[in-house]
Amino acid sequence: MTPSEKIRMARQLDRLGVDIIEAGFPISSEADFQSVAAISADVRRPTIAALARAAREDITQAWRALQKAHRPRIHTFLATSDIHLTYKLKISRQQALDQACEAVSLARSFCDDVEFSPEDATRTDIGFLRQICQGVVEAGATTVNITDTVGYTMPSEYAAIIKEIKSAIAGSNAVISSHCHNDLGLAVANSIAAVEAGARQVECAINGIGERAGNASLEEIVMAISVRADVLPFHTSVNTNELYLASQMLSEITGVAVQPNKAIVGRNAFAHEAGIHQDGMIKNRTTYEIMTPESVGVPESRLVLGKHSGRHALALHCQRLGYDLQRRELDTLYRRFLSVVDEAKVIDDACLRTLVQGQVGKMTAA
Repeated sequence: MTPSEKIRMARQLDRLGVDIIEAGFPISSEADFQSVAAISADVRRPTIAALARAAREDITQAWRALQKAHRPRIHTFLATSDIHLTYKLKISRQQALDQACEAVSLARSFCDDVEFSPEDATRTDIGFLRQICQGVVEAGATTVNITDTVGYTMPSEYAAIIKEIKSAIAGSNAVISSHCHNDLGLAVANSIAAVEAGARQVECAINGIGERAGNASLEEIVMAISVRADVLPFHTSVNTNELYLASQMLSEITGVAVQPNKAIVGRNAFAHEAGIHQDGMIKNRTTYEIMTPESVGVPESRLVLGKHSGRHALALHCQRLGYDLQRRELDTLYRRFLSVVDEAKVIDDACLRTLVQGQVGKMTAA
């Protein structure tokens, strides 16, 4: 995104009600620096975070970008798994521990809100992970973000890690955060497992965008907590009515559309084609919808006319177009509909009008 596009998206995230916006990685480019600086000056309610590696230059540049933020946060990170330490960083565990604590201490000298992420935490030796989390909290970290960087962990496994870290930093006021990738399609499940285990911050993204297979989807986590409050007794400040607009805006800015069957915000999330489903929806929408489309900002449910649709849905579509059909007329139309829909796949309003006017005899316009 360009800086102006980032500001536009940040304003929508503000309307959405998120607590923290990670606005960019200031050291990575001048454009990212300007984006963080501009968002810091423009968006005042949420905390604005800037990302930085555990290096003096990164942290200093992050703080420069956050100068105008009302609630600034420096988020610094360092890999901690043996595979990353050995092959990527080529440093020992002790060197990693020292570097992480020094980075947090430097960041804390600039601002009171400092987050630390042990990169590849879920593949890190649990004893060392406990040690480094304890170390950074003692150095001043106010949030410890347990990252499933490569989307490797399982929900029960991730919950156990979160509980270990909760135990390790017991007595401090540091918040435990989850950060999950979707390589195995478990980012949302893992995030919810983390919350149940004691995490109180979830790092997530609109439309689940992110590296490789993406990050945990914000809209899915929020609505899971909203819909299943009976088993998830947690609360977010997200205004769910803004979810669909946020999704559409992000797709427009990035040029990346969400898949049609994407949960919550996909084109088909509230579309019903199967005849049995359509019949239930006509009688009572709660038969096949566990949330209303309006609750996430979608205008309305759709009964899609496809090859699995039944007479009830066909009749309802005809009524909406102004046609009241008698039973025999509906039967005639339904037979023609079935013969056409195999080729057309989906029948839109224009096609249905043609079918009605060309194949059915006397009708009364409503």
